[in-house]
Amino acid sequence: MIVFIAFTLSLITVFFVPIDKQYLYYIDFKTIACLFLISCIISAFKDINFFYAVARHIIIKFNTLRKSYIALITITFVGSMIIANDMALITFLPLGYLILKETNNEDNEAFVFIMQNVAANLGGMLTPFGNPQNLYIYTKYNIGNMEFIKIMLIPFLVAIVLLYLSSLFVENNTLTLSHQNIKTHQIKEKVYILLFVLAIFIIFRYVPLIVGLIVIPIIILFLDKKAFKYIDYSLLFTFVFFFIFSSNLSRIDFVNNFFRNLLNKNTYLTTLLSCQFMSNVPTSILLSKFTDEYIPLLYGVNIGGLGTLIASLASLITFKNYITLNPNKIKNYLILFSFINIIFITIESIVILFLILF
Repeated sequence: MIVFIAFTLSLITVFFVPIDKQYLYYIDFKTIACLFLISCIISAFKDINFFYAVARHIIIKFNTLRKSYIALITITFVGSMIIANDMALITFLPLGYLILKETNNEDNEAFVFIMQNVAANLGGMLTPFGNPQNLYIYTKYNIGNMEFIKIMLIPFLVAIVLLYLSSLFVENNTLTLSHQNIKTHQIKEKVYILLFVLAIFIIFRYVPLIVGLIVIPIIILFLDKKAFKYIDYSLLFTFVFFFIFSSNLSRIDFVNNFFRNLLNKNTYLTTLLSCQFMSNVPTSILLSKFTDEYIPLLYGVNIGGLGTLIASLASLITFKNYITLNPNKIKNYLILFSFINIIFITIESIVILFLILF
């Protein structure tokens, strides 16, 4: 659905900006390549049940609903820092459902799903590879590694405090979880960990990109070619189409002047509001065409992932998972989703506006 919308938007802009030589420079191929490499490795990990086994091993040690909730939120939060927010949700949302179902706590499903969604959106903000918009801005503005972490550290710490405070709204019921044995392939597991480390070094610019593009796909193809079936290719094409869409918009005088005027007034709030209607990934690509102020832009596309359902792809993933399981509870989910997101986005924005002003 998202890729179709991106394609349609890019196609519409072609009528206003005819195809020419500048189109060759629209796409940030390094961002696309890094996303592809990470997706390859994550798909390979998922195919050997690596994340599921690790998460289940951690959660099985807890014996109350509140402790299990904290473990779920922590895993999703930390997971989004390492494997990106979308991948973290795809991996750990089913685990949340499993715990609630096996312990007869399905009534908490909406709250747990929404908080996992918030954790994924906010957890990914600390690292360049924690979400797609971070990777793009990190590459686009050539931000230093420590500078990136320093910029996002305070909003990240605020997110941790808020997420752990949310556990107070979860009952402390005693529960048990079946000790089902989940096996992984030990040799593949070790190889994939090494490949993941290699990918991180590539993203951090310590290893040439061409090395990863040769080594990682070949090894995964040799060990588990099925993993390529599970790569989110639609996300990669979504980026390509949004690169075209945003680049074309930047060449339309009216649009160019409109966004420049808004960004000159307040880059953070403009970015935040744009995410609510356009989603944070295309917002990062589009607004980067009009401003050199990457710090408020970075704040905006990360906190802007909260709010509406379309503010981030992660929120749509969570919503799709929930309504598949609970098709008759959509209204209650949306009300609770909006309430929780407004609280988080308001508190984070107050902190960020203070950081920008002072």
